[in-house]
Amino acid sequence: MIQTLIKSGEYYDSITLLQVAQGLSRLAGVEDAAVVMGTPANKGILRDAGLLTPEAEAAFADDLIIAVRVADGGNVDIAARVGELLAASRMAKAASGTVPAPKTVSAAVQQLAGANIALVSVAGRYAAGVAREALEQGLHVFLFSDNVSVEDEIALKTLGREKGLLVMGPDAGTAIINGVALGFANAVIPGPVGVVAAAGTGLQAVTSYLTRMGVGITQGIGTGGRDLSEAVGGIMMLEGLKALQADPATKVLLLVSKPPAPTVAEKVLEQLKVSSKPAVVCFLGGKAKVIREAGGIPAETLEEAAYLAAALARGESPEAALEHLHAQHQELKKLAKKLVGRLQMQQNYFRGLFSGGTFCYESQLILNEMLGKGAVLSNAPVKKKHKLEDANKSVGHTAVDLGEDEFTVGRLHPMLDPTLRNRRILHEAQDPETAIIFLDIVLGYGVHPDPAGAAAEAIREAQAQLASEGREVLFIASVCGTDGDPQNAKIQEEKLREAGVIVLESNAAATRLAGYILS
Repeated sequence: MIQTLIKSGEYYDSITLLQVAQGLSRLAGVEDAAVVMGTPANKGILRDAGLLTPEAEAAFADDLIIAVRVADGGNVDIAARVGELLAASRMAKAASGTVPAPKTVSAAVQQLAGANIALVSVAGRYAAGVAREALEQGLHVFLFSDNVSVEDEIALKTLGREKGLLVMGPDAGTAIINGVALGFANAVIPGPVGVVAAAGTGLQAVTSYLTRMGVGITQGIGTGGRDLSEAVGGIMMLEGLKALQADPATKVLLLVSKPPAPTVAEKVLEQLKVSSKPAVVCFLGGKAKVIREAGGIPAETLEEAAYLAAALARGESPEAALEHLHAQHQELKKLAKKLVGRLQMQQNYFRGLFSGGTFCYESQLILNEMLGKGAVLSNAPVKKKHKLEDANKSVGHTAVDLGEDEFTVGRLHPMLDPTLRNRRILHEAQDPETAIIFLDIVLGYGVHPDPAGAAAEAIREAQAQLASEGREVLFIASVCGTDGDPQNAKIQEEKLREAGVIVLESNAAATRLAGYILS
């Protein structure tokens, strides 16, 4: 039996919603529970989980839906229990510290003398106002919030530039400033490489790969994904690049993003010429020739960018890094030949379930090159014409970015709450045409304490069902992080392998393996 409660026009932060859902799931007689805002994507998730009732279907995007499946004969008063859980959450927050939480940025500045940066993570409709107040107080801003208008972004970054302050975001997932990790950043070592990235997981990837190679960074400046659009004009990419060019500790520059608007790329590449510092440029899917003409060193993948930057930092030639990657590709081809025999004739399709948007984009580029242009559909496609009609339903080769706004309105990002991806793992495994289920496991401060362990539970459940049907699906993954992260990359990789997952050293390598198998 499905019980549904609709709370109209009520807003709760994502952490509270997760706590309520977990509290409901622990109740005796409750088989499944979901607490989400009534967006179309969330309704699709409820439908796939068998939790969508007519009342939930009729809810609006600003309505909170609480849906609970109760075992036959069970009797749970969800309205009363939800009230209790919300009250407990409020009391826990009130008791979390002896010093009252400041209600304004100016009060926070007075309370924390010497602070020079504000991390803003509030609902998108309020974020611009809070960020503007922080800038007026002379603070750099790390704007984690999404759903901020492009007009507000331009205004904030223009104000930041005038005041000599960084505005990292909106929708900035990661930054590492003076060794301090912000957002979903990793435990990386100090060194000579300075990074500016308009991609949160892109920044995580290159800094983690560098640390694994024994090469550290000076700064990791995240600009937010829209910074290099025509509208925003690369304001913070340029300001961050200028800062690193002037920084004596930074010896090698590394720029990371999806392809900028042509006029913005031209401005960024012109700025490269201002200093003689070597620069690796990874504009995923961008034109290598244009980068070379500006004096930069182009990289096709995040992994290649890290290898090139590491080589430059060590005083080695970039060619040595490329030779290593060529040898890696040959090994992947050999491994693919061994794995393909485990699949049945009808198993032909790639199903990528990504928590990192940059990884989703990078995998599409690689697979489209290997399997044919437009081979992969996505809710965050490389080209609009290859957009997935329904993000909750895979068609052919599919790469789903579960961190897109359609999935995160009213619920936690998948790096924090793996519930949605775990449901999707089970769903994709049921499709007899699925050959590969592909995962990116992203570690770092602030993310789920055990993402590999959470995924492994769903993978084992899927494999048990597959075994009963006499078939197999190949699970392929990569872990983005370091051994110094709270989750420990080595331990996370081992948990995946114990669950039967094929683990590669990078998202690019894992994607190439999938491409070789499918081709």
